[in-house]
Amino acid sequence: MGILLEEEPGRAFEALDEEECFSLLHANSTGRVAVAVGTIPAVFPVNYHATNGAIYFFTCEGTKLHAASKGTVVAFEIDHFDPEYRHGWSVLAVGAAREVHESSVRELAARFPLEPWAPGPRSRLVEIWPDFVSGRRITSSGPRRPAIG
Repeated sequence: MGILLEEEPGRAFEALDEEECFSLLHANSTGRVAVAVGTIPAVFPVNYHATNGAIYFFTCEGTKLHAASKGTVVAFEIDHFDPEYRHGWSVLAVGAAREVHESSVRELAARFPLEPWAPGPRSRLVEIWPDFVSGRRITSSGPRRPAIG
């Protein structure tokens, strides 16, 4: 369980510990990878698989693969929010991305299911080993009340 950061009647904000962050990473399959393109951040949705502390996704030629080929530090984020009940969580993982070499791609693909959602050839596998992982959860005891007015 996380560390309670703030609380008010019916609502709480807590920091998730690393174990819970990795548990959420392992239990989900869609996220966003953020890469710096010069001085501009670019954020891309990806479907991924997390296992043994690493995050994997397929891509093609382009920004994400270019970053991985240079070992660039990237940010990876997943989340889930319920706007009606005003609760949710998010996990951020930061680490260097690298392209996985051809022989390892076949071996890894056999060990876990990871099929790109986007159309077109996406045969280049990128791996992120996070150096930093953090998460937050906001909880609420009920649905949002309608505004008076």
